[in-house]
Amino acid sequence: MTPGDEHDYGESARSDEGHGYGRTRLRLPENDPYGGARRGGRSSSRSLATVVGVVVVLIAAIAFANRGGDDSSSTSANGSTAAGPDATSTAPTGTRPVQSKTGGIPSGYAHDAQGAQSAAANYAVALGSTGMFRTDDRHAIVGTIYTDAAAAKLQGAMDRAYSTDFLAKMGLDADGNAPRGDTFVSRVVPVGTTSQAYSATSAKVAVWYLGLIGMSGPSSTDPVTSSWKTWTFDLQWADGDWKVVTDQQKEGPAPVPGDDQAASSDEISKAIEEFGGLTYAR
Repeated sequence: MTPGDEHDYGESARSDEGHGYGRTRLRLPENDPYGGARRGGRSSSRSLATVVGVVVVLIAAIAFANRGGDDSSSTSANGSTAAGPDATSTAPTGTRPVQSKTGGIPSGYAHDAQGAQSAAANYAVALGSTGMFRTDDRHAIVGTIYTDAAAAKLQGAMDRAYSTDFLAKMGLDADGNAPRGDTFVSRVVPVGTTSQAYSATSAKVAVWYLGLIGMSGPSSTDPVTSSWKTWTFDLQWADGDWKVVTDQQKEGPAPVPGDDQAASSDEISKAIEEFGGLTYAR
């Protein structure tokens, strides 16, 4: 997930890793505490609570630095105010989202509401990746996803947010690397998207997602946990693609937790390595 969210910035950039009003379709398959105990909804460790608190403060700082103008007059693709989803809103369109990548991030989206939704979903994945915890990768991600003006405004703020102290609280060294033998997990998994407003030059898209964050490994005291959030992006059509102008996140909606058996640390690490990221399409 990004300092955007509990992890708030999706699987590593290193791994290189819309018009319809439907929701997200997965294309191209490209992941609790440990020890086998059942995960309880309130079983987070004190140290995990501390880290989560730090990330929440971080999110607020980035949101403040990133706030900008609001396109309150935007309309839907058919010229009317954006309405709620219809009965087929969860059906995938079958349209390929993109044909190319820039710096490992899907790019070249269609110039319509569907393209905007596909862009928002894939941008959430990149911003929720472990790459955001490494300076060079973070600069590349932000420079690719945001407009030039927004990126220039955010880079410094994000560098300060991803400080050495913050990285240490996440169990990472000053370069954003996990201890030897451990696997740092930060991944965003979009569940659906909705177009809240659309015009030929701008769009507002909300992405509902499941986030994973934590450290998997023998020395970890903060196991990988999940959270549900909604990430809303204000997009602008610039340089032949959709780019982020501003974004914000809020908690939920979260489903009732299931009674699943928590995986071991080794199982989580193996899953993260074996199951790569996805390219998301509206």
